[in-house]
Amino acid sequence: MQEKEPRAYKSYKWIIADPRFLGGALAVRGTRLSVSLILECLANGMTLDDIDESFERTFPREALSEILKVASELAGAVHAAA
Repeated sequence: MQEKEPRAYKSYKWIIADPRFLGGALAVRGTRLSVSLILECLANGMTLDDIDESFERTFPREALSEILKVASELAGAVHAAA
C-alpha cells in the first residue's frame, strides 16, 4: 500500500498540516521542518544560507514566501480576549 501525500494546508504548495507529520503542526513539504522553527530561525537573525547549513540543505528556499504568508495570516487572526 502506497503512503498518501501529506495533506496540504489550505491551497499552499509547500506548507502541510497533516497529523502524520510533526503531530499536525504546520510544516514544510518534503522536510521535517516546522513553519514555526523556520520563523524562529529568521527571527533570531539566521540567513537562508545559515538555515540551509543548519538543516543539511533540506530547506527549499521556494517555501519561504509561503511561510511568510502563513505567518502573516496567523498574525492577523482575531483572538477573543478571555
